[in-house]
Amino acid sequence: MPGENLSRDEARERAALLSVDGYEVSLDLRSAVGEDRGDGPRTFRSVTVIRFRCNEPGASTFADLIAPSVTAVSLNGRDLDPGEVFDGSRITLEDLAADNELVVDAQCAYSRTGEGLHRFVDPEDGEVYLYTQYEPADSRRVFANFEQPDLKAPYRFEVRAPEGWTVWSNGAGEQTDGVWRFAETKPISTYITCVVAGPYHYVTDSYARTFADGTTLEIPLGTLCRKGLAPYFDSDDVFLVTKQGLDFFHDHFDFPYPFGKYDQAFVPEYNLGAMENPGLVTFREEFIFRGKVTQASYEGRANVILHEMAHMWFGDLVTMEWWDDLWLKESFADFMGAFSLVGATRFGNGWITFANRRKAWAYRADQLPSTHPVTADIRDLQDAKLNFDGITYAKGASVLKQLVAYVGEEAFLEGARRYFKRHAYGNTRLGDLLSVLEETSGRDMSAWSRSWLQTAGVNSLTPHVLLDADGRVEELAVVQEAAESHPELRPHRVAVALYRVTDGGALERYARVETDVDGARTVVADLAGAEAPDLVLVNDDDLTYCKIRFDETSLATLREHLGAVTDPLARALCWSALWNMTRDALLPARDFVDLVLRFGGRESEIGVVQMLHAWAESAVTHYTAPTRRETAAALLAEGARRELYAAGPGSEHQLAWARFFARTATTEADFELLRDLLAGTAAVEGLDLDQELRWVFLEPLAAHGVVDEKALAEELTRDDTASGKRHQVRCLAARPSEAVKAQAWAQVVESDALSNAMVEATIAGFSQGSQRELIAPYAGKYFAAIERVWAERSIQIGMHVVQGLFPSLQQSQETLHATDAWLDAHKEAAPALRRLVLESRDDLARALRGQACDEAADQ
Repeated sequence: MPGENLSRDEARERAALLSVDGYEVSLDLRSAVGEDRGDGPRTFRSVTVIRFRCNEPGASTFADLIAPSVTAVSLNGRDLDPGEVFDGSRITLEDLAADNELVVDAQCAYSRTGEGLHRFVDPEDGEVYLYTQYEPADSRRVFANFEQPDLKAPYRFEVRAPEGWTVWSNGAGEQTDGVWRFAETKPISTYITCVVAGPYHYVTDSYARTFADGTTLEIPLGTLCRKGLAPYFDSDDVFLVTKQGLDFFHDHFDFPYPFGKYDQAFVPEYNLGAMENPGLVTFREEFIFRGKVTQASYEGRANVILHEMAHMWFGDLVTMEWWDDLWLKESFADFMGAFSLVGATRFGNGWITFANRRKAWAYRADQLPSTHPVTADIRDLQDAKLNFDGITYAKGASVLKQLVAYVGEEAFLEGARRYFKRHAYGNTRLGDLLSVLEETSGRDMSAWSRSWLQTAGVNSLTPHVLLDADGRVEELAVVQEAAESHPELRPHRVAVALYRVTDGGALERYARVETDVDGARTVVADLAGAEAPDLVLVNDDDLTYCKIRFDETSLATLREHLGAVTDPLARALCWSALWNMTRDALLPARDFVDLVLRFGGRESEIGVVQMLHAWAESAVTHYTAPTRRETAAALLAEGARRELYAAGPGSEHQLAWARFFARTATTEADFELLRDLLAGTAAVEGLDLDQELRWVFLEPLAAHGVVDEKALAEELTRDDTASGKRHQVRCLAARPSEAVKAQAWAQVVESDALSNAMVEATIAGFSQGSQRELIAPYAGKYFAAIERVWAERSIQIGMHVVQGLFPSLQQSQETLHATDAWLDAHKEAAPALRRLVLESRDDLARALRGQACDEAADQ
């Protein structure tokens, strides 16, 4: 048997054979509390009844279940021997009838990796909290099922829980005699069923909407978190965004929210940002802010709330048949999240964040050797797990933004409305969506789909300007290029804009033309005769998905006037383009850092400021020539310190620069200031050192040996919470000691005792840019261990280890050769594992090219 993986071919065969009428799932979670017996994994009882039909009586198939043991299996009243039919991940079912009933009584294991039914013990008060997380295929860790998205069915859940607990599921629930029973769901896929249980803090509200036909929809709203986070929980803002989103989607989708109630649970040790379980959306609890954060954090949370809400239609109501068409839910949710954020909430500049942050994720992913079309080739579940990436989310959303420009907003939305009505509670493929868009737009979508959805790679667009004798534009052309590995030149709907420096010093737009760019060279005839520009911005307003390049005049203008670009979106696009040039070794890292230090303090958009901080830090760590790295780091810290004092007291910009200064601190004077701020013997006017900021300041002090284990223990005493423990673990692993690194390595690589959150924290502390020599010996250990780790650990932990411990700081040809040697010697390794190593190798090779570019600037 193939173990826990499931191939696309197997899923198609099973879907052709079966249809599922319904599930009844009974879970007994009373074992979640009490002492751990220590004689194996802590388990709970799971009893599942599945009623399903088979269109070939006498045929055989299998049900999915990952569990330590199975007590009993019954098929159509016939008892089966669990030892014969259950192999640890599958239950063999033979001689099926036309109508079947399968009953499985199993002992399933609580999870510590965030997969399946996760069990968390709050160190603050000892309370136990449970929640489920399944995507793409972990519901089989909780109950027996047919684990694939196209075998939808209604579900009834019944849960026995410890006294004093509350239990939530997809449907509305009632408790009787200690048993929680939940209303039957609509037909949904296995991976979006959900159970949350424990002594959570719960807040309620309601939403009502009267439609044009006079009918009224009422939706009970709820939101919950751990009791320890209740003092920080701004549930009113969560409800505000929720109601704004429901109004927006009802206005645009013409299909009332179909899943009854709408609960939102903020849960601990969550692997994802959030998950779109209908009626019970789950989020990582870090979206509850324990300290002061910038508006970018609130905007990010609102975007995620709206992204998950969009899934109620794109993904839950209508679901892809198989993970090949994952984009049918994730690309749409990512686009609709930004679209509704701008259209319905206080975050009217959401497209700036999209252009700067989400697209940066897409551009990186689309240049990796593992890049793939938006509609991907997903062979199995491991492929599916790794395809929740920047292509499927951010590139897909960018492509949809381009589609809206191509067919028009109303045609796009009318296509969505017809899609929902036509395929409600069903499953679809690419062609199902394209057909309705052809109906509403009148355009042939096949060519567009081939170019944008079925090919990989990102194009670059560069303006070429020819001036006449009078200094006016004689010809302006846009040159399109593609990588040799992905040579597709796509049709782009773009806006080309001309900017000039005014007498007052502002860099303002004075001409703009929307046009179709197609092929290698496109002349923008409507700009002929315009005054000579100081800056040409291709893709003004960010209509298409491409890398922007600059002509020499435009680049020279930005070097002197970037901070003077008056339009914030245009400014963000320029920053993004310059960062792409740095990553592509077309702009020395020192030049990008210099631009951040000169103009970053003038940036009004806080989300852009924080993105610039991340990029500048990465430029120094990865793309700066080794001979200049120490100098560049000191300049970055000096600039961050300067902007910290220059920012408005108490402003979000001050907070952002304070965090950045801590991350870049390099000198004794830097450490002294951080230490004095923590001790209260120094102050920056308006800067409030809440607990979260204290931990931010402590990490660099720990990494440079300025504070010791005792100081970190004392800080944990101040913040003896789950959040505080994660911070402490990260700081402990950051200390510059051979013994510390050996212990951290052993805890993560040689043991499975740590939870997913603690694994992540330990890895984050382990790799410090200031400790390259200290962790250099672990490069060889990494390559010796990763295949074993991948085979023995869950895929989530495997991903943490393989990505997080790759020797990316050992930036040399030797490390590149070691990576190639492992790849050559492990051609038969799991494709998903090879993909992760290939991606890390590509990042390393890119860093070496960037360093060479930066080194060449000295010559």
